[in-house]
Amino acid sequence: MLEGVKFINEMNLKSKKVFIRVDFNVPVKNGVIQDATRIDEAMETISYAKNEGAKVILASHMGRPKGSVKPELSLKPVAEYITGRYFYTCFAEDCIGESVKKNVSNMEDGEVLLLENLRFHPEEKANDPDFAAKLCEFCDVYINDAFGSSHRAHSSVDGLPRKCSEKAAGFLMKRELEYFDMLVNNPERPFYAVLGGAKVSDKIGVIESLMDKVDKILIGGAMAYTFLNVLGVKTGKSLVENDLFNTVEKIIRKADDKNMKIVLPVDHICSTEFNGKPEYVDKRDIPDNLMGLDIGNKTVELYKKELSDAKIVMWNGPMGVFESKDFCKGTFDIAEYLGSLGAVTVVGGGDSVSAVKKAGVSGSIDHISTGGGASLELLEKGTLAGIEALKT
Repeated sequence: MLEGVKFINEMNLKSKKVFIRVDFNVPVKNGVIQDATRIDEAMETISYAKNEGAKVILASHMGRPKGSVKPELSLKPVAEYITGRYFYTCFAEDCIGESVKKNVSNMEDGEVLLLENLRFHPEEKANDPDFAAKLCEFCDVYINDAFGSSHRAHSSVDGLPRKCSEKAAGFLMKRELEYFDMLVNNPERPFYAVLGGAKVSDKIGVIESLMDKVDKILIGGAMAYTFLNVLGVKTGKSLVENDLFNTVEKIIRKADDKNMKIVLPVDHICSTEFNGKPEYVDKRDIPDNLMGLDIGNKTVELYKKELSDAKIVMWNGPMGVFESKDFCKGTFDIAEYLGSLGAVTVVGGGDSVSAVKKAGVSGSIDHISTGGGASLELLEKGTLAGIEALKT
């Protein structure tokens, strides 16, 4: 995974145009950034390049503008945030073209320029070689520090670095790769995975891949109900993916063959509807009129016991509908337990990251990944488009 990848601290950046692909896809409401975590986490790399005397050119996407200009998805508030909190950052009204060329040509060493949303151009997602060539005009050295976008073979992640001879990963990317390299290639034992979220279909590849790497898988969230249903447990009105029965049966058989434990809920917090009144079900079977929306206290205690001897735990996905105060307890209890566990803990995926922060234990987690889809794909395939592009 790390072989063939250079890092920013190995590069000569002085007086060079250093193009840094960052992930500034942050929530903005009425021009105000709601959560600046992704910006703050990119600052180590940006500040390093600035202090090394580079002409720093930052590029990112935001949201899904579908290849056209959407003012509400402009990166201008990000430039204003960096200027207010860190250092002056000039903002370019586009990411290619004559006006941007002028901006770049006027830059002094140590200055920072943020380009407008890459996805305002459909060529970004299309990985168009001509678009990559235009971005390449602003690039003596290419740095990828956008782990959360590195599973997408877009122009700024794949096409552009393949055109650059000088390229490396930033510090944020380095941390992500080091942790996931350890998980994939050299984990301490026992190594357990906790998987949640709504759909088995989103995580089939990851589950199958993890079965060759981990010693135990604990499953929560709505995806648990498909597993329970396959095992003959009554799941009421819970979300069940009937089209995945054969796949889940194969996973369960493979786990049995490998003598690997898959741990499933033994009780539930249910309701008659998604936003309904919570009802506790003190057994595995769920009545016909109810749907499971969170794991129960018995399951929380069971999962704590199953995790107690772990050396490494990887968690991806909530245990229930944690956005609701009635169905969040299971997720928060697991988050708090992982924060107190002596094991190396790695959390990936937007919802589990939010849960860890809301539970107030983010400081106790060894690594909180910045990439949901990227972390899952890296676990499944062992590499990403953006990583491979740095090796060519």
